[in-house]
Amino acid sequence: MTFGVTGQVRWVRLYRAVVYPLVQLAVWSAASLVVIAAATLGLAVVFNRPVAGGLTLVEFVVRTLPQVAIDGLTIGFLYAMIALGYTMVYGVLQFINFAHSEIFMVGAFVGVEIMLLLNLPPDHPMQGLLLVIVLTTLAAAAASGLLAVGIERVAYRPLRGAPRLVPLISAIGVSFFLQDAVRALEGLINNAFFRNYPSFPALNEPLTLASLTLFGEPVTVQMQTKIILIIIVSLGMLTGLNYLVNATRLGRAIRAVAQDQPTAALLGVNVDRIIMLTFLIGGALGGATGVLFGIRVGRIDPYVGFIPGIKAFTAAVLGGIGNITGAMLGGLVLGILEAFAGAYLSQFTGGAFGSEYKDIFAFAILILILIFRPTGLLGEVVAQRA
Repeated sequence: MTFGVTGQVRWVRLYRAVVYPLVQLAVWSAASLVVIAAATLGLAVVFNRPVAGGLTLVEFVVRTLPQVAIDGLTIGFLYAMIALGYTMVYGVLQFINFAHSEIFMVGAFVGVEIMLLLNLPPDHPMQGLLLVIVLTTLAAAAASGLLAVGIERVAYRPLRGAPRLVPLISAIGVSFFLQDAVRALEGLINNAFFRNYPSFPALNEPLTLASLTLFGEPVTVQMQTKIILIIIVSLGMLTGLNYLVNATRLGRAIRAVAQDQPTAALLGVNVDRIIMLTFLIGGALGGATGVLFGIRVGRIDPYVGFIPGIKAFTAAVLGGIGNITGAMLGGLVLGILEAFAGAYLSQFTGGAFGSEYKDIFAFAILILILIFRPTGLLGEVVAQRA
Protein backbone atom coordinates (compact mmCIF):
# COMPACT_ATOMS: atom_id res chain seq x y z
CA MET A 1 0.00 0.00 0.00
CA THR A 2 2.80 2.35 0.90
CA PHE A 3 4.54 1.52 -2.36
CA GLY A 4 1.32 2.27 -4.27
CA VAL A 5 0.87 5.65 -2.59
CA THR A 6 4.53 6.51 -3.17
CA GLY A 7 4.18 5.56 -6.82
CA GLN A 8 1.10 7.74 -7.19
CA VAL A 9 2.92 10.68 -5.62
CA ARG A 10 5.80 10.22 -8.04
CA TRP A 11 3.45 10.15 -11.02
CA VAL A 12 1.70 13.29 -9.80
CA ARG A 13 5.06 15.05 -9.41
CA LEU A 14 6.10 13.89 -12.87
CA TYR A 15 2.83 15.17 -14.33
CA ARG A 16 3.19 18.55 -12.66
CA ALA A 17 6.86 18.88 -13.60
CA VAL A 18 6.79 17.59 -17.18
CA VAL A 19 3.35 17.02 -18.70
CA TYR A 20 1.42 20.00 -17.34
CA PRO A 21 3.97 22.66 -18.44
CA LEU A 22 4.01 21.23 -21.98
CA VAL A 23 0.21 21.14 -22.14
CA GLN A 24 0.02 24.66 -20.74
CA LEU A 25 2.57 25.88 -23.30
CA ALA A 26 0.75 24.17 -26.18
CA VAL A 27 -2.67 25.56 -25.21
CA TRP A 28 -1.48 29.13 -24.66
CA SER A 29 0.66 29.11 -27.81
CA ALA A 30 -2.18 27.76 -29.95
CA ALA A 31 -4.59 30.30 -28.49
CA SER A 32 -2.14 33.15 -29.11
CA LEU A 33 -1.54 32.00 -32.67
CA VAL A 34 -5.27 31.80 -33.37
CA VAL A 35 -5.89 35.27 -31.93
CA ILE A 36 -3.03 36.88 -33.86
CA ALA A 37 -3.99 35.11 -37.09
CA ALA A 38 -7.66 36.08 -36.67
CA ALA A 39 -6.73 39.70 -36.01
CA THR A 40 -4.51 39.72 -39.12
CA LEU A 41 -7.25 38.24 -41.28
CA GLY A 42 -9.77 40.71 -39.86
CA LEU A 43 -7.53 43.64 -40.72
CA ALA A 44 -6.97 42.17 -44.20
CA VAL A 45 -10.74 42.04 -44.76
CA VAL A 46 -11.16 45.63 -43.58
CA PHE A 47 -8.30 46.99 -45.70
CA ASN A 48 -8.65 44.56 -48.61
CA ARG A 49 -7.15 45.85 -51.86
CA PRO A 50 -4.98 44.57 -54.73
CA VAL A 51 -1.36 43.78 -53.84
CA ALA A 52 1.65 42.40 -55.70
CA GLY A 53 1.26 39.25 -57.79
CA GLY A 54 -2.31 39.96 -58.86
CA LEU A 55 -3.68 38.94 -55.46
CA THR A 56 -5.92 40.76 -53.07
CA LEU A 57 -4.69 41.45 -49.55
CA VAL A 58 -6.96 38.74 -48.13
CA GLU A 59 -5.70 36.16 -50.62
CA PHE A 60 -2.08 37.06 -49.91
CA VAL A 61 -2.59 36.73 -46.15
CA VAL A 62 -4.43 33.40 -46.41
CA ARG A 63 -1.82 31.88 -48.71
CA THR A 64 1.17 32.91 -46.64
CA LEU A 65 -0.37 32.48 -43.19
CA PRO A 66 0.72 28.85 -42.52
CA GLN A 67 4.37 29.50 -43.42
CA VAL A 68 4.46 32.77 -41.48
CA ALA A 69 3.12 30.92 -38.42
CA ILE A 70 5.92 28.33 -38.75
CA ASP A 71 8.53 31.09 -39.08
CA GLY A 72 7.10 32.83 -36.01
CA LEU A 73 7.31 29.69 -33.91
CA THR A 74 10.92 29.20 -35.03
CA ILE A 75 11.95 32.70 -33.98
CA GLY A 76 9.92 32.33 -30.81
CA PHE A 77 11.67 29.15 -29.71
CA LEU A 78 15.04 30.91 -29.99
CA TYR A 79 13.83 33.85 -27.88
CA ALA A 80 12.30 31.39 -25.43
CA MET A 81 15.56 29.50 -24.89
CA ILE A 82 17.43 32.73 -24.16
CA ALA A 83 14.61 33.89 -21.86
CA LEU A 84 15.01 30.75 -19.72
CA GLY A 85 18.40 32.04 -18.54
CA TYR A 86 16.93 35.39 -17.55
CA THR A 87 14.06 33.84 -15.64
CA MET A 88 16.27 31.33 -13.79
CA VAL A 89 18.45 34.05 -12.29
CA TYR A 90 15.53 36.38 -11.60
CA GLY A 91 13.62 33.62 -9.87
CA VAL A 92 16.43 33.22 -7.31
CA LEU A 93 18.00 36.67 -6.94
CA GLN A 94 15.23 38.97 -8.24
CA PHE A 95 17.50 40.95 -10.51
CA ILE A 96 17.97 40.97 -14.27
CA ASN A 97 21.27 39.54 -15.47
CA PHE A 98 21.76 41.74 -18.53
CA ALA A 99 25.11 40.04 -19.16
CA HIS A 100 23.18 36.90 -20.12
CA SER A 101 22.97 38.08 -23.75
CA GLU A 102 26.77 38.16 -23.90
CA ILE A 103 27.00 34.72 -22.26
CA PHE A 104 24.77 33.58 -25.12
CA MET A 105 27.15 35.32 -27.56
CA VAL A 106 30.21 33.59 -26.08
CA GLY A 107 28.49 30.23 -26.52
CA ALA A 108 27.90 31.06 -30.18
CA PHE A 109 31.61 31.88 -30.65
CA VAL A 110 32.74 28.73 -28.85
CA GLY A 111 30.49 26.72 -31.15
CA VAL A 112 31.69 28.32 -34.37
CA GLU A 113 35.36 27.95 -33.43
CA ILE A 114 34.90 24.24 -32.70
CA MET A 115 33.00 23.62 -35.94
CA LEU A 116 35.55 25.53 -38.02
CA LEU A 117 38.36 23.65 -36.30
CA LEU A 118 36.76 20.31 -37.20
CA ASN A 119 36.54 21.47 -40.85
CA LEU A 120 33.77 19.07 -41.80
CA PRO A 121 32.96 18.71 -45.52
CA PRO A 122 29.60 20.20 -46.63
CA ASP A 123 28.32 16.74 -47.61
CA HIS A 124 29.08 15.19 -44.22
CA PRO A 125 26.56 12.42 -43.33
CA MET A 126 23.56 13.56 -41.34
CA GLN A 127 24.14 11.15 -38.43
CA GLY A 128 27.72 12.31 -37.92
CA LEU A 129 26.67 15.93 -38.34
CA LEU A 130 24.06 15.63 -35.62
CA LEU A 131 26.64 14.05 -33.29
CA VAL A 132 29.03 16.95 -33.96
CA ILE A 133 26.28 19.49 -33.28
CA VAL A 134 25.37 17.77 -30.01
CA LEU A 135 28.98 17.66 -28.82
CA THR A 136 29.60 21.26 -29.92
CA THR A 137 26.46 22.41 -28.14
CA LEU A 138 27.53 20.62 -24.95
CA ALA A 139 30.99 22.20 -25.13
CA ALA A 140 29.51 25.67 -25.65
CA ALA A 141 27.06 25.07 -22.79
CA ALA A 142 29.93 24.07 -20.47
CA ALA A 143 32.02 27.11 -21.46
CA SER A 144 29.13 29.55 -21.05
CA GLY A 145 28.03 27.95 -17.79
CA LEU A 146 31.51 28.29 -16.30
CA LEU A 147 31.69 31.88 -17.57
CA ALA A 148 28.37 32.64 -15.85
CA VAL A 149 29.68 31.14 -12.59
CA GLY A 150 32.80 33.31 -12.83
CA ILE A 151 30.72 36.42 -13.46
CA GLU A 152 28.53 35.64 -10.44
CA ARG A 153 31.57 35.15 -8.25
CA VAL A 154 33.39 38.31 -9.35
CA ALA A 155 30.69 40.80 -10.33
CA TYR A 156 27.54 39.83 -8.38
CA ARG A 157 28.37 38.00 -5.16
CA PRO A 158 30.27 40.95 -3.57
CA LEU A 159 27.22 43.14 -4.31
CA ARG A 160 24.56 40.75 -3.03
CA GLY A 161 23.58 42.93 -0.08
CA ALA A 162 23.64 46.16 -2.08
CA PRO A 163 20.56 47.91 -3.53
CA ARG A 164 19.24 46.20 -6.66
CA LEU A 165 20.41 49.02 -8.93
CA VAL A 166 24.06 48.30 -8.06
CA PRO A 167 24.26 44.70 -9.41
CA LEU A 168 22.19 45.84 -12.40
CA ILE A 169 24.86 48.41 -13.28
CA SER A 170 27.51 45.75 -12.71
CA ALA A 171 25.69 43.43 -15.15
CA ILE A 172 25.65 46.13 -17.82
CA GLY A 173 29.38 46.70 -17.27
CA VAL A 174 30.09 42.98 -17.61
CA SER A 175 28.06 42.96 -20.81
CA PHE A 176 30.16 45.71 -22.42
CA PHE A 177 33.36 44.08 -21.18
CA LEU A 178 32.51 40.73 -22.78
CA GLN A 179 31.58 42.36 -26.08
CA ASP A 180 34.90 44.18 -26.34
CA ALA A 181 36.92 41.24 -24.99
CA VAL A 182 35.55 38.87 -27.63
CA ARG A 183 36.04 41.50 -30.34
CA ALA A 184 39.67 42.04 -29.30
CA LEU A 185 40.36 38.32 -29.03
CA GLU A 186 38.85 37.50 -32.41
CA GLY A 187 40.67 40.45 -33.98
CA LEU A 188 44.01 39.26 -32.65
CA ILE A 189 43.55 35.61 -33.61
CA ASN A 190 41.56 35.82 -36.85
CA ASN A 191 42.05 39.46 -37.91
CA ALA A 192 38.24 39.81 -38.02
CA PHE A 193 35.65 40.10 -35.29
CA PHE A 194 32.88 38.22 -37.10
CA ARG A 195 32.72 34.50 -37.87
CA ASN A 196 30.61 32.39 -40.21
CA TYR A 197 29.19 29.02 -39.23
CA PRO A 198 29.88 26.34 -41.85
CA SER A 199 26.90 25.60 -44.07
CA PHE A 200 25.60 22.07 -44.51
CA PRO A 201 22.97 21.33 -47.19
CA ALA A 202 21.57 18.52 -45.04
CA LEU A 203 20.56 21.03 -42.35
CA ASN A 204 19.05 23.42 -44.89
CA GLU A 205 17.01 20.69 -46.56
CA PRO A 206 13.33 21.75 -46.45
CA LEU A 207 10.87 19.19 -45.18
CA THR A 208 7.27 19.49 -46.39
CA LEU A 209 4.84 19.60 -43.47
CA ALA A 210 1.64 20.14 -45.43
CA SER A 211 0.34 20.83 -48.93
CA LEU A 212 -2.82 22.90 -49.16
CA THR A 213 -4.96 24.39 -51.91
CA LEU A 214 -6.04 27.97 -51.19
CA PHE A 215 -7.95 30.10 -53.71
CA GLY A 216 -7.22 27.49 -56.36
CA GLU A 217 -3.44 27.63 -55.90
CA PRO A 218 -1.24 25.00 -54.19
CA VAL A 219 0.43 26.18 -50.98
CA THR A 220 3.28 24.20 -49.44
CA VAL A 221 4.26 24.59 -45.77
CA GLN A 222 7.93 23.74 -45.25
CA MET A 223 10.44 23.66 -42.41
CA GLN A 224 14.20 23.22 -42.60
CA THR A 225 15.87 20.35 -40.76
CA LYS A 226 17.81 22.75 -38.54
CA ILE A 227 14.56 24.42 -37.48
CA ILE A 228 13.14 21.08 -36.38
CA LEU A 229 16.34 20.55 -34.40
CA ILE A 230 15.89 23.93 -32.67
CA ILE A 231 12.29 23.13 -31.72
CA ILE A 232 13.20 19.69 -30.33
CA VAL A 233 16.05 21.12 -28.25
CA SER A 234 13.80 23.95 -26.98
CA LEU A 235 11.11 21.56 -25.79
CA GLY A 236 13.79 19.37 -24.24
CA MET A 237 15.19 22.37 -22.34
CA LEU A 238 11.74 23.31 -21.06
CA THR A 239 10.98 19.76 -19.97
CA GLY A 240 14.35 19.21 -18.33
CA LEU A 241 14.36 22.54 -16.53
CA ASN A 242 10.83 22.09 -15.20
CA TYR A 243 11.70 18.60 -13.99
CA LEU A 244 14.89 19.84 -12.35
CA VAL A 245 13.20 22.72 -10.54
CA ASN A 246 9.98 20.96 -9.55
CA ALA A 247 10.88 17.31 -9.01
CA THR A 248 14.44 17.05 -7.68
CA ARG A 249 16.25 17.82 -4.43
CA LEU A 250 18.30 20.49 -6.18
CA GLY A 251 15.09 22.04 -7.46
CA ARG A 252 13.62 22.14 -3.96
CA ALA A 253 16.79 23.86 -2.76
CA ILE A 254 16.57 26.40 -5.60
CA ARG A 255 12.94 27.15 -4.74
CA ALA A 256 13.80 27.46 -1.05
CA VAL A 257 16.58 29.96 -1.75
CA ALA A 258 14.28 31.89 -4.11
CA GLN A 259 11.62 32.14 -1.41
CA ASP A 260 13.74 32.99 1.63
CA GLN A 261 17.54 32.86 1.65
CA PRO A 262 18.08 33.28 5.44
CA THR A 263 15.57 30.56 6.32
CA ALA A 264 16.98 28.24 3.67
CA ALA A 265 20.46 28.74 5.10
CA LEU A 266 19.18 27.93 8.63
CA LEU A 267 17.71 24.69 7.28
CA GLY A 268 21.09 23.61 5.96
CA VAL A 269 20.92 24.80 2.35
CA ASN A 270 24.22 26.13 1.03
CA VAL A 271 22.90 29.39 -0.45
CA ASP A 272 26.11 30.34 -2.25
CA ARG A 273 26.32 26.92 -3.86
CA ILE A 274 22.69 27.01 -5.01
CA ILE A 275 23.09 30.47 -6.51
CA MET A 276 26.28 29.33 -8.24
CA LEU A 277 24.45 26.30 -9.70
CA THR A 278 21.60 28.54 -10.84
CA PHE A 279 24.04 30.69 -12.80
CA LEU A 280 25.70 27.53 -14.14
CA ILE A 281 22.39 26.18 -15.43
CA GLY A 282 21.25 29.52 -16.84
CA GLY A 283 24.61 30.13 -18.52
CA ALA A 284 24.68 26.62 -20.00
CA LEU A 285 21.23 27.13 -21.49
CA GLY A 286 22.40 30.42 -23.00
CA GLY A 287 25.54 28.85 -24.47
CA ALA A 288 23.61 25.98 -26.04
CA THR A 289 21.15 28.45 -27.53
CA GLY A 290 24.04 30.47 -28.95
CA VAL A 291 25.18 27.48 -31.03
CA LEU A 292 21.67 26.82 -32.38
CA PHE A 293 21.22 30.53 -33.11
CA GLY A 294 24.53 30.60 -34.99
CA ILE A 295 23.58 27.55 -37.04
CA ARG A 296 20.35 29.27 -38.01
CA VAL A 297 21.65 32.74 -38.90
CA GLY A 298 25.10 31.71 -40.16
CA ARG A 299 27.11 34.84 -39.29
CA ILE A 300 27.84 36.08 -35.77
CA ASP A 301 29.77 38.97 -34.21
CA PRO A 302 30.44 40.18 -30.64
CA TYR A 303 27.23 42.21 -30.67
CA VAL A 304 24.99 39.40 -31.91
CA GLY A 305 23.51 38.85 -28.44
CA PHE A 306 22.25 42.38 -27.81
CA ILE A 307 18.99 42.49 -29.79
CA PRO A 308 18.02 38.82 -29.14
CA GLY A 309 18.84 39.40 -25.46
CA ILE A 310 16.57 42.44 -25.22
CA LYS A 311 13.79 40.56 -26.98
CA ALA A 312 14.29 37.53 -24.75
CA PHE A 313 14.01 39.79 -21.72
CA THR A 314 10.79 41.16 -23.23
CA ALA A 315 9.60 37.58 -23.70
CA ALA A 316 10.36 36.75 -20.06
CA VAL A 317 8.36 39.80 -18.90
CA LEU A 318 5.54 38.98 -21.33
CA GLY A 319 5.19 35.41 -20.08
CA GLY A 320 5.80 36.24 -16.41
CA ILE A 321 9.40 36.64 -15.35
CA GLY A 322 10.40 34.01 -12.82
CA ASN A 323 8.05 31.48 -14.45
CA ILE A 324 9.85 28.91 -16.63
CA THR A 325 6.84 28.00 -18.75
CA GLY A 326 5.94 31.69 -18.95
CA ALA A 327 9.38 32.48 -20.40
CA MET A 328 8.84 29.90 -23.13
CA LEU A 329 5.34 31.17 -23.83
CA GLY A 330 6.49 34.78 -23.96
CA GLY A 331 9.19 33.87 -26.48
CA LEU A 332 6.71 32.06 -28.72
CA VAL A 333 4.14 34.87 -28.62
CA LEU A 334 6.80 37.48 -29.32
CA GLY A 335 8.22 35.43 -32.20
CA ILE A 336 4.77 35.01 -33.75
CA LEU A 337 4.04 38.74 -33.48
CA GLU A 338 7.40 39.61 -34.99
CA ALA A 339 6.96 37.17 -37.89
CA PHE A 340 3.48 38.47 -38.67
CA ALA A 341 4.70 42.07 -38.54
CA GLY A 342 7.67 41.31 -40.78
CA ALA A 343 5.50 39.49 -43.34
CA TYR A 344 2.48 41.78 -43.51
CA LEU A 345 3.45 45.26 -42.32
CA SER A 346 4.58 46.35 -45.78
CA GLN A 347 1.43 44.99 -47.42
CA PHE A 348 -0.92 46.61 -44.93
CA THR A 349 0.78 50.02 -45.14
CA GLY A 350 1.29 50.04 -48.91
CA GLY A 351 5.05 49.94 -48.52
CA ALA A 352 5.23 52.89 -46.12
CA PHE A 353 6.63 50.60 -43.40
CA GLY A 354 8.77 47.59 -44.26
CA SER A 355 9.79 44.51 -42.33
CA GLU A 356 12.65 46.42 -40.70
CA TYR A 357 10.08 48.04 -38.42
CA LYS A 358 9.11 44.71 -36.85
CA ASP A 359 11.51 45.29 -33.94
CA ILE A 360 9.26 48.12 -32.78
CA PHE A 361 6.68 45.52 -31.77
CA ALA A 362 8.97 43.89 -29.20
CA PHE A 363 9.55 47.12 -27.32
CA ALA A 364 5.96 48.33 -27.72
CA ILE A 365 4.78 45.05 -26.18
CA LEU A 366 7.24 45.46 -23.30
CA ILE A 367 5.84 48.91 -22.52
CA LEU A 368 2.22 47.74 -22.74
CA ILE A 369 2.83 44.70 -20.55
CA LEU A 370 4.60 46.78 -17.90
CA ILE A 371 1.68 49.21 -17.88
CA PHE A 372 -1.34 46.90 -18.02
CA ARG A 373 -0.13 43.49 -16.77
CA PRO A 374 3.27 43.72 -15.10
CA THR A 375 3.00 40.11 -13.82
CA GLY A 376 2.88 38.73 -17.38
CA LEU A 377 0.57 36.19 -19.01
CA LEU A 378 1.21 33.37 -16.54
CA GLY A 379 1.88 35.52 -13.49
CA GLU A 380 5.08 36.13 -11.59
CA VAL A 381 6.46 33.23 -9.57
CA VAL A 382 8.94 34.87 -7.23
CA ALA A 383 9.39 35.27 -3.51
CA GLN A 384 7.23 37.76 -1.68
CA ARG A 385 9.21 39.83 0.75
CA ALA A 386 7.87 42.01 3.51
